[in-house]
Amino acid sequence: MKEIIIPPLILACCFLALFGLAELLYHFGKVRAEWTRKIVHMGTGLLTLLFPVVLVSHWQVLFLCASFLVILLASLKFGWLPSINAIDRFSYGSILFPMIVYALFGVFQMADRGLIVFYLPILILAICDPVAALVGKRFPFGKYRVMGGGKSAAGSLAFFASALLVTAVTVSTFNDVHSGMLLLVLVPAAATLAEALGVKGMDNFTIPATVVTTLCLI
Repeated sequence: MKEIIIPPLILACCFLALFGLAELLYHFGKVRAEWTRKIVHMGTGLLTLLFPVVLVSHWQVLFLCASFLVILLASLKFGWLPSINAIDRFSYGSILFPMIVYALFGVFQMADRGLIVFYLPILILAICDPVAALVGKRFPFGKYRVMGGGKSAAGSLAFFASALLVTAVTVSTFNDVHSGMLLLVLVPAAATLAEALGVKGMDNFTIPATVVTTLCLI
């Protein structure tokens, strides 16, 4: 019983500590919400990589994802967690993340493709999405709009380049030569398109969903 209960509780404490750190940085370090949000974005993504390693049941993942979905929805309603929510635009991103994590864990358990079908979508989302946002703000050339959302060619190029690197490293790490160069090209390209089309935080869903779908189809 301890093996079932203790791991998700430890992970829950880690997530809460990350949220707490972001709040401290926001309130006392005067770090802007755009930065603390990215810290949480990357931190939650990296912590999520532990799920297939320490959790054995989808019920454990459901418990974690559902719990944090409730917390995040409540934070939007009652104005909690400004380190995540105090941004100058509306975003579905924070509430979509727990949903896609649970879906990815289900695919991981059913697809028989190994850890790569969970790790690669999460890594591309956790690393490449913030990289694209930072580069797009620093070098805002080639601006374009998709369904009312602002994007830039610089951000999209940065996303593709970082996704290509993340994919190459991940494929090499897991020695997944299932589809060779086709995998290395299609996954970053599909993820970049998903990022470009994902507005109002929808890319938190579209990016990993596109990556895992591409992996399963190749």
